[in-house]
Amino acid sequence: MEKRPLDVLNGSLNAPVIVRLKNGREFRGNLQGYDVHMNLVLDKTEELNDAGVVKKLGMVVMRGDNVVYISPPPKERDER
Repeated sequence: MEKRPLDVLNGSLNAPVIVRLKNGREFRGNLQGYDVHMNLVLDKTEELNDAGVVKKLGMVVMRGDNVVYISPPPKERDER
């Protein structure tokens, strides 16, 4: 059976995600919840830019109509 977008989000609950908003800002945090409009609740949220973490925000609610994408964070490269 084909997975729907909200099924994928459900698999990301309590896991770290990166969220990009329409204004270009990016945030990293643990996905605590969402609804059918893709409104998101993130905990331990940090705002990111090219240089790294800009600001630690804690728990935030993001309005779904501002979300461009939700992605798992990149895996740390193994430096062997």
